[in-house]
Amino acid sequence: MDQTKLSERQKTILGFLRDYTQERGYSPSIRDIGRAAGISSTSVVNYNLKKLEDAGYLARDPAVARAVHLVDGEGNPDSGDHIRVPLAGYIFASNPVMVSDTAQTASDEVVELARGMVQDTGDLFALRVKGDSMIDALVNEGDIVVLKKTDRAENGQMVAVWLTDRNETTLKRFYREGKRVRLQPANPKMQPIMVNPAQVQIQGKVVLVVRQMA
Repeated sequence: MDQTKLSERQKTILGFLRDYTQERGYSPSIRDIGRAAGISSTSVVNYNLKKLEDAGYLARDPAVARAVHLVDGEGNPDSGDHIRVPLAGYIFASNPVMVSDTAQTASDEVVELARGMVQDTGDLFALRVKGDSMIDALVNEGDIVVLKKTDRAENGQMVAVWLTDRNETTLKRFYREGKRVRLQPANPKMQPIMVNPAQVQIQGKVVLVVRQMA
Protein backbone atom coordinates (compact mmCIF):
# COMPACT_ATOMS: atom_id res chain seq x y z
CA MET A 1 0.00 0.00 0.00
CA ASP A 2 1.19 3.48 -0.87
CA GLN A 3 1.62 5.55 2.31
CA THR A 4 2.54 8.78 0.50
CA LYS A 5 -1.05 10.01 0.80
CA LEU A 6 -1.07 9.59 4.58
CA SER A 7 -0.48 12.46 6.98
CA GLU A 8 2.59 12.34 9.20
CA ARG A 9 0.28 11.74 12.15
CA GLN A 10 -1.30 8.73 10.44
CA LYS A 11 2.13 7.32 9.56
CA THR A 12 3.09 7.69 13.22
CA ILE A 13 -0.03 5.79 14.27
CA LEU A 14 0.70 2.92 11.87
CA GLY A 15 4.30 2.64 13.06
CA PHE A 16 3.24 2.70 16.68
CA LEU A 17 0.59 0.02 16.09
CA ARG A 18 3.14 -2.26 14.43
CA ASP A 19 5.81 -1.83 17.12
CA TYR A 20 3.40 -2.05 20.08
CA THR A 21 1.67 -5.21 18.82
CA GLN A 22 4.93 -6.96 17.99
CA GLU A 23 6.38 -6.14 21.40
CA ARG A 24 3.38 -6.97 23.61
CA GLY A 25 1.25 -9.40 21.60
CA TYR A 26 -1.93 -7.31 21.86
CA SER A 27 -3.18 -4.02 20.46
CA PRO A 28 -2.80 -0.64 22.20
CA SER A 29 -5.69 1.28 23.67
CA ILE A 30 -7.04 4.47 22.11
CA ARG A 31 -5.27 6.51 24.80
CA ASP A 32 -1.98 4.68 24.13
CA ILE A 33 -2.28 5.62 20.45
CA GLY A 34 -3.11 9.21 21.31
CA ARG A 35 -0.05 9.59 23.54
CA ALA A 36 2.23 8.08 20.89
CA ALA A 37 0.88 10.41 18.19
CA GLY A 38 0.71 13.51 20.37
CA ILE A 39 -3.10 13.63 20.29
CA SER A 40 -4.97 14.57 23.48
CA SER A 41 -8.50 13.99 22.13
CA THR A 42 -9.80 10.42 21.79
CA SER A 43 -12.24 11.61 19.14
CA VAL A 44 -9.30 12.82 17.01
CA VAL A 45 -7.60 9.46 17.47
CA ASN A 46 -10.77 7.71 16.34
CA TYR A 47 -11.04 10.05 13.35
CA ASN A 48 -7.54 9.09 12.19
CA LEU A 49 -8.16 5.38 12.83
CA LYS A 50 -11.34 5.62 10.75
CA LYS A 51 -9.37 7.24 7.91
CA LEU A 52 -6.77 4.45 8.07
CA GLU A 53 -9.51 1.82 8.19
CA ASP A 54 -11.31 3.34 5.19
CA ALA A 55 -8.01 3.38 3.29
CA GLY A 56 -7.47 -0.31 4.02
CA TYR A 57 -4.49 0.00 6.37
CA LEU A 58 -6.14 -1.47 9.46
CA ALA A 59 -9.22 -3.31 10.70
CA ARG A 60 -11.16 -2.72 13.91
CA ASP A 61 -13.74 -4.70 15.86
CA PRO A 62 -15.90 -2.34 17.97
CA ALA A 63 -17.02 -5.23 20.22
CA VAL A 64 -13.46 -6.12 21.21
CA ALA A 65 -11.26 -4.15 23.61
CA ARG A 66 -7.91 -3.17 22.04
CA ALA A 67 -8.86 -4.78 18.70
CA VAL A 68 -7.02 -2.61 16.17
CA HIS A 69 -5.14 -4.69 13.60
CA LEU A 70 -2.89 -3.79 10.72
CA VAL A 71 -3.87 -5.51 7.49
CA ASP A 72 -1.67 -7.36 5.03
CA GLY A 73 -1.15 -6.46 1.38
CA GLU A 74 -4.29 -8.36 0.41
CA GLY A 75 -6.47 -6.35 2.77
CA ASN A 76 -6.80 -9.18 5.34
CA PRO A 77 -6.46 -8.50 9.07
CA ASP A 78 -2.91 -9.29 10.10
CA SER A 79 -3.95 -10.48 13.57
CA GLY A 80 -1.88 -13.66 13.74
CA ASP A 81 -2.97 -16.45 16.05
CA HIS A 82 -5.14 -14.78 18.68
CA ILE A 83 -7.63 -15.80 21.33
CA ARG A 84 -10.66 -13.83 22.50
CA VAL A 85 -11.23 -13.65 26.25
CA PRO A 86 -14.56 -12.33 27.61
CA LEU A 87 -14.27 -9.17 29.69
CA ALA A 88 -16.72 -10.10 32.45
CA GLY A 89 -16.72 -6.94 34.57
CA TYR A 90 -14.66 -5.54 37.45
CA ILE A 91 -12.55 -6.92 40.30
CA PHE A 92 -11.60 -4.78 43.27
CA ALA A 93 -7.94 -4.59 44.30
CA SER A 94 -8.95 -2.83 47.50
CA ASN A 95 -10.74 -3.70 50.68
CA PRO A 96 -13.46 -6.24 49.81
CA VAL A 97 -16.43 -4.58 48.11
CA MET A 98 -20.01 -5.81 48.29
CA VAL A 99 -21.02 -7.57 45.09
CA SER A 100 -24.38 -5.82 45.07
CA ASP A 101 -22.60 -2.44 44.98
CA THR A 102 -20.41 -3.21 41.98
CA ALA A 103 -20.63 -3.37 38.21
CA GLN A 104 -20.23 -7.16 38.22
CA THR A 105 -22.63 -7.81 35.38
CA ALA A 106 -21.17 -9.42 32.27
CA SER A 107 -20.44 -7.24 29.24
CA ASP A 108 -20.31 -7.97 25.53
CA GLU A 109 -16.63 -6.95 25.36
CA VAL A 110 -13.74 -9.30 24.89
CA VAL A 111 -9.97 -8.86 25.14
CA GLU A 112 -7.95 -10.20 22.22
CA LEU A 113 -4.55 -11.73 23.06
CA ALA A 114 -1.80 -13.47 21.16
CA ARG A 115 -2.18 -17.20 21.82
CA GLY A 116 1.40 -17.53 23.05
CA MET A 117 0.77 -15.11 25.93
CA VAL A 118 -1.02 -17.81 27.97
CA GLN A 119 -0.16 -21.51 28.12
CA ASP A 120 -3.65 -22.86 28.83
CA THR A 121 -6.29 -21.04 26.81
CA GLY A 122 -9.34 -22.87 28.20
CA ASP A 123 -11.81 -21.37 30.73
CA LEU A 124 -10.30 -17.89 30.68
CA PHE A 125 -12.07 -14.67 31.60
CA ALA A 126 -10.91 -11.10 32.15
CA LEU A 127 -11.73 -8.46 34.73
CA ARG A 128 -10.87 -4.78 34.89
CA VAL A 129 -9.12 -3.76 38.11
CA LYS A 130 -10.38 -1.09 40.50
CA GLY A 131 -8.28 -0.01 43.48
CA ASP A 132 -4.61 -0.04 44.42
CA SER A 133 -4.11 -2.89 46.90
CA MET A 134 -1.94 -4.85 44.41
CA ILE A 135 0.31 -2.03 43.19
CA ASP A 136 3.52 -3.70 44.40
CA ALA A 137 2.55 -6.68 42.22
CA LEU A 138 2.41 -4.21 39.29
CA VAL A 139 -1.39 -4.37 39.10
CA ASN A 140 -2.83 -0.88 38.93
CA GLU A 141 -6.24 0.71 38.64
CA GLY A 142 -7.57 0.25 35.10
CA ASP A 143 -5.40 -2.76 34.29
CA ILE A 144 -7.06 -5.92 33.01
CA VAL A 145 -6.34 -9.25 34.71
CA VAL A 146 -6.86 -12.45 32.76
CA LEU A 147 -7.88 -15.35 34.98
CA LYS A 148 -8.18 -19.12 34.69
CA LYS A 149 -11.44 -20.38 36.19
CA THR A 150 -10.67 -22.53 39.22
CA ASP A 151 -11.89 -23.09 42.76
CA ARG A 152 -8.41 -23.97 44.09
CA ALA A 153 -5.21 -22.00 44.62
CA GLU A 154 -1.65 -22.55 45.79
CA ASN A 155 -0.02 -20.31 48.36
CA GLY A 156 1.19 -17.08 46.80
CA GLN A 157 -1.10 -17.14 43.77
CA MET A 158 -3.09 -14.01 42.92
CA VAL A 159 -6.78 -14.86 42.90
CA ALA A 160 -10.23 -13.37 42.56
CA VAL A 161 -12.10 -14.27 45.73
CA TRP A 162 -15.72 -14.12 46.79
CA LEU A 163 -16.21 -13.92 50.57
CA THR A 164 -19.54 -15.66 51.03
CA ASP A 165 -20.32 -14.45 54.56
CA ARG A 166 -19.90 -10.82 53.51
CA ASN A 167 -21.14 -11.12 49.90
CA GLU A 168 -17.94 -9.28 48.96
CA THR A 169 -15.29 -9.70 46.29
CA THR A 170 -11.59 -8.84 46.12
CA LEU A 171 -8.30 -9.50 44.31
CA LYS A 172 -5.48 -10.66 46.60
CA ARG A 173 -2.68 -13.19 47.02
CA PHE A 174 -3.87 -16.41 48.66
CA TYR A 175 -2.19 -18.11 51.64
CA ARG A 176 -3.55 -21.00 53.69
CA GLU A 177 -2.27 -20.72 57.27
CA GLY A 178 -3.50 -23.43 59.61
CA LYS A 179 -7.23 -23.00 60.12
CA ARG A 180 -7.31 -19.58 58.47
CA VAL A 181 -6.80 -18.11 55.01
CA ARG A 182 -4.74 -14.96 54.61
CA LEU A 183 -5.67 -12.71 51.70
CA GLN A 184 -2.57 -10.58 51.25
CA PRO A 185 -2.55 -7.19 49.50
CA ALA A 186 0.57 -6.01 47.70
CA ASN A 187 0.45 -2.54 49.20
CA PRO A 188 2.38 -1.73 52.41
CA LYS A 189 -0.37 0.65 53.48
CA MET A 190 -2.97 -2.15 53.66
CA GLN A 191 -3.38 -4.99 56.13
CA PRO A 192 -4.00 -8.66 55.22
CA ILE A 193 -7.49 -10.09 55.53
CA MET A 194 -7.80 -13.21 57.73
CA VAL A 195 -10.85 -15.35 57.00
CA ASN A 196 -12.34 -18.77 57.61
CA PRO A 197 -11.59 -21.10 54.62
CA ALA A 198 -15.25 -22.13 54.54
CA GLN A 199 -16.16 -18.53 53.69
CA VAL A 200 -13.71 -18.25 50.77
CA GLN A 201 -14.77 -19.11 47.23
CA ILE A 202 -11.99 -18.76 44.68
CA GLN A 203 -13.34 -17.60 41.32
CA GLY A 204 -10.11 -17.76 39.32
CA LYS A 205 -6.34 -17.34 39.44
CA VAL A 206 -4.52 -14.58 37.56
CA VAL A 207 -2.47 -15.82 34.59
CA LEU A 208 -1.81 -12.50 32.86
CA VAL A 209 -1.98 -8.76 33.51
CA VAL A 210 -2.73 -6.42 30.59
CA ARG A 211 -1.39 -3.10 31.81
CA GLN A 212 -2.69 0.32 30.96
CA MET A 213 0.18 2.54 29.92
CA ALA A 214 0.64 5.64 32.08
